[in-house]
Amino acid sequence: MKNCKKHFLVALIVLAFGQFLAPKAAHSQIIEVGGSVGLSYYMGDINPSKPFNQSQLGWGALVRFYNDTRWAFRLAYSNLQLNGSDKSSGYRPERGLSFNTNVHDVALIAEFNFLDYFTGSKRHGLSPYLFGGLSVLNFNPKADDGKALCNVLTDVSGYNQENGTPTNNIDDGTDKYSKVAVSIPFGIGVKYSLGKRIGAAIEWRWDYAFTDWLDDCHAYYPTYDNKNNPYVQYSDPTGFTDDPDHPGTNVRQYIQRGNKYDKDWYGYLNFSLVYKFVLPGGTDCNARDKYKNY
Repeated sequence: MKNCKKHFLVALIVLAFGQFLAPKAAHSQIIEVGGSVGLSYYMGDINPSKPFNQSQLGWGALVRFYNDTRWAFRLAYSNLQLNGSDKSSGYRPERGLSFNTNVHDVALIAEFNFLDYFTGSKRHGLSPYLFGGLSVLNFNPKADDGKALCNVLTDVSGYNQENGTPTNNIDDGTDKYSKVAVSIPFGIGVKYSLGKRIGAAIEWRWDYAFTDWLDDCHAYYPTYDNKNNPYVQYSDPTGFTDDPDHPGTNVRQYIQRGNKYDKDWYGYLNFSLVYKFVLPGGTDCNARDKYKNY
């Protein structure tokens, strides 16, 4: 994840200064509408170092606006399935934690084309690009006890899956955490014009989420003294924190379950297709009389 942070800083620098390199000769008013499909994956407390581990099918829709041949802005919706398990990642198999969640993401993104590009061009129909922006996401992780899936424990009877019960909090958590968060999407891609009005792109998007709860794993194990508590099986499915001298009891309340200082990430490697529309009053980059050199 450290490498991802470096990539993110580079992307921000290029996006910030790239506008000075953008040509101003062509001012098209173009909108492209389309969709995407690809692989989504998660990285966090349960899978800290393996991109595409337990990757799932994701899809999305987008609207992209062009004002010239270098800069574009898009509004995108993504529906991404994220999975993670200690068994699959091999990071801390003794915990036995696993989860899945469906992420609904709405993002506003700026794109910078390294080369002049517009859909329909024969000379400028290919360009790599960088992008970055801001998104809002909704998520709802499910925990697996090895038998069945359940809703996150913070939704059940006021219990917190970490930090103990409402009367015995270890950390600064509360009974519930927000299932709405903000993230910073950024990444790289390549655009290609397939025809006069059809364009395609392949891109790899990373999202740094301002939440550590995508995987329902954050800080410490809860304290319990009754194995019949129906919620313990989800926070500690392998009995990792059981007191060996008192089965069904955990008195070692400061055992770390996750790293509360690291935020979660998710990624989306996707292929997209778009259809181009010329806005009323705008100019189409394909018009030979205005864009002879393109």
